[in-house]
Amino acid sequence: MTAHRPHFRDPALPVARRVDDLLERLTADERLALLHQFTPGVERLGLAAFRTGQEALHGVAWMGPATVFPQAVGLGASWHPELVRRVGEAVSREARAMRAKDERVGLNVWAPTVNLLRNPLWGRGEEGYAEDPALTSAIATAFTRGLRGDHPVYWRTAPVLKHWLAHNNEAARDTSSASIRPRVLHEYDLRAFRGAVEAGAVAGVMPAYNLVNGRPNHLSPYLEEELRSWTEQELLVCSDAGAPSNLADSQGYFATHEEAVAAALRAGVDSFTDHGTDASVILGRLRGALERGLLDGADVDRAVRRQLTVRFLLGEFDPELDPYADESRFDTPEHRDLAREAAEAAVVLLRNEPLDTPPREPLLPIAEGARIAVVGLLADACKLDWYSGSLLHRSTPLAGLRERFGPERVTFAEGVDRIRLRTASGTRLRVPESEAAADAVRATEGALDPALVAGRTDLPPLTADAEGSELALIDWGDGVLTLRAPDGRYLSVAEDGFVRASADEPGGWVVQETFRLEAHGDGHLLVHLGTGGYVSVAADGVKVAADRESGRESAEVFSVETVERGEEAVARAAAGADVVIVVAGNDPHINGRETEDRTTLALPAHQDRLWRAAHTANPRTALVLVSSYPYAVPEAAGTLPALLWTAHGGQAAGTALARILAGDVSPAGRLPQTWYAADADLPDMLDYDVIGGRQTYLYFDGTPLYPFGHGLTYTTFGYEALTATVDGEEVRISCTVTNTGAVASDEVVQVYARAVAPSVPRPHRELVAHERVHLPPGASTALSFTVPVAALGFWDVAHGRWAVDPGPYEFLAGASSADVRRTVRVDVPGTAPGPRPVLETGLAAVDYDEQTATVIVDRSRVTGDAVTPADPHLPGTLLYRACDFGDGVTELAVTAAGAGEVTFFAGTGTAELARVTVEPTDGPYDHTTVTAPCHVRDVTDFRVELRGPLRLAHVTFSG
Repeated sequence: MTAHRPHFRDPALPVARRVDDLLERLTADERLALLHQFTPGVERLGLAAFRTGQEALHGVAWMGPATVFPQAVGLGASWHPELVRRVGEAVSREARAMRAKDERVGLNVWAPTVNLLRNPLWGRGEEGYAEDPALTSAIATAFTRGLRGDHPVYWRTAPVLKHWLAHNNEAARDTSSASIRPRVLHEYDLRAFRGAVEAGAVAGVMPAYNLVNGRPNHLSPYLEEELRSWTEQELLVCSDAGAPSNLADSQGYFATHEEAVAAALRAGVDSFTDHGTDASVILGRLRGALERGLLDGADVDRAVRRQLTVRFLLGEFDPELDPYADESRFDTPEHRDLAREAAEAAVVLLRNEPLDTPPREPLLPIAEGARIAVVGLLADACKLDWYSGSLLHRSTPLAGLRERFGPERVTFAEGVDRIRLRTASGTRLRVPESEAAADAVRATEGALDPALVAGRTDLPPLTADAEGSELALIDWGDGVLTLRAPDGRYLSVAEDGFVRASADEPGGWVVQETFRLEAHGDGHLLVHLGTGGYVSVAADGVKVAADRESGRESAEVFSVETVERGEEAVARAAAGADVVIVVAGNDPHINGRETEDRTTLALPAHQDRLWRAAHTANPRTALVLVSSYPYAVPEAAGTLPALLWTAHGGQAAGTALARILAGDVSPAGRLPQTWYAADADLPDMLDYDVIGGRQTYLYFDGTPLYPFGHGLTYTTFGYEALTATVDGEEVRISCTVTNTGAVASDEVVQVYARAVAPSVPRPHRELVAHERVHLPPGASTALSFTVPVAALGFWDVAHGRWAVDPGPYEFLAGASSADVRRTVRVDVPGTAPGPRPVLETGLAAVDYDEQTATVIVDRSRVTGDAVTPADPHLPGTLLYRACDFGDGVTELAVTAAGAGEVTFFAGTGTAELARVTVEPTDGPYDHTTVTAPCHVRDVTDFRVELRGPLRLAHVTFSG
């Protein structure tokens, strides 16, 4: 080291030593300041300002125009890790290029989301990859590798996985608790995170808003017990926005914010995202925690060290050596082609049946020269979601098909209901003309948080006159409406309460473009859903009352005058075509998004009417669902000759879809989640027990509309020569796949495993390997897969470890989880786990085999679990199988908190072995131990019944 070059500036030294040197040079206040999302610079050390968090889920978001790739669930539908790696690489290159022009663009990217898609009603399903942990892990690992780059030292961007842990509901997301039994934790949720972390491509994680087993995720003991045990690399844990405050506010988990931030920091949270750019509130709480002795300097240093490590890896202190410092690739031809390739790869052909009329061939691909009617609410749409960037290029299905087949051969009908709204006095709502209307609607370019972008107030509000304006009404389901002016602008409400035609699309954290018609006498009141206020007509314009109750008294009573029903326009267009393409789906800002779960799998009635009208007018009708999530469309699936699904495909969505429909590219996407036939097939949104609740393709006992992994192509494939051999700790699998049809296509070869004689409930089949391959007609390829024997295992609750049952296993190869072409069986050697050693370890309440009517709660605010009845007025039961009591016991001891009764039974018998009454304790974490006589011996199942508001933690045996 020289006088002008401190150790932290020396790239020849290990990163850890450089971090330690820089840390020592920072004052206590400077270190503390690094704990907020927006950290100030330290001029005397040349330390720049820094912020954690740059949204980059499927392109750089919230910072203006950037390449927009398909939604994450669409990338998952590609089943193509190498393609997704290239997408991640392009996203990170654009982040670097954008940062070179705007330092507000961050390199600590908050992506990807790896929460598993266990319930298709989850509002944020568009952000995840799949319902399967292996597929999710493979895609996430690929994307993070692309984001990280391949340099051995420096990272192009530093990805943070979202959202730790078990987060699949938006309703009450900050106060609800997911009950996660150990088997689900280890076999399902943790696996989604682990692969990418172990691959060394992840800089950290973001905890979720919800609670798991009664404890907020921002205090998750698994951050240390699991996450940080998977790697020797420092991992940066960034809080979700506002979540630190929730600990003492909405969650009420602590009495003071000082206790809350101290507990979060000690649990492993390193960066606090709270109160926007104002760090003073969080820093004040942290100082208070230090003064009260809730924290010490070592706690602060530990978190600061993790952030500084990320900054060193990003090359901040070695600009002359950073291989990515001069990155300038942005909106390149390669990125545009990649966006189209990714959108093509994401299209899933669900159905393509031969027609009943000559030539009795499948409807798709569309023949050259065909007259095509493109109809539906999304036929001329290119929708973005909350985590999209602004579009540099825009391609809709209509534009794509006109470009591919020629505009003269493609007709269009959107299918909106065209209406006028008549007031009680006989006037009609009028959209006034304005020269400013053509200006940009939402100036989101460079907005760190688009939720802060206000609506326009520079346009005149709606008025009323005798003729009024014709409005385009769309019912998105559940009575949620949008209204669009003749020039294409949506009716919206700004802060001043006036209704204007001012929005190019619905959007914003609180959507201001949705309404509901509420029946009132012979007419309707118009409710603005963003504010909850009623619409009234005044001399100065149409406005929404600030107060809902008083506003109802002055609300206008409207009559809806229908000029034309959407199905009428659709039927006219369909009747004159050779082929009809109905494009239906969702707007990602309405009825299913962050903060809002869906209420049903059903396609909205408006869009259901449209495909039926098209098919009635012309049976040569295909339905294309463009959506963030699955639909239950059994009638469409049984009636229409062709059905496709794709997620919102980004900037090249329309071109990609047109190329698929034309046969320029064979579809080969596969469903990343089960498509259920009806809402009745789904569990409750808060039932996170995929095993006990029989959820996802792994355990679902019913018949889905379309199974996990399903997807057709324009050709056929044959599977031959499937072999599997156990070789030490691995199973080596091989098979040959041949394109037996006449069209070149990709095929997604899927390999599943199942235990033939499991000792505990196991999946019907579970994905263990897959590969997407391209084969010309007649070509074959030999594929090889290596599956760790451990992948056949499960979490053995009896012994608290991962275990693999010895015995027979089947490996199934095919085109989906249900389309199995070949099966081979192997025998895995080993020793069976044996009965539960209750004399040595007792029974941890949470380690049950089966349960009814119970939930898991926190044993303490720091770590540990307990079990309590879901309803304290009703009994809950726990079953522990094959408990080994040896020569017998004479007494048991119950550790519990709260108050209630615990009754014990052996096997299936009804005779009580013991009953314990727990007298009220001083709180949920004040545990007491109560003993009772209990005589039981040998190996037997052991059943426990809980009554009352007690929390059972542990049972031990003696005598």
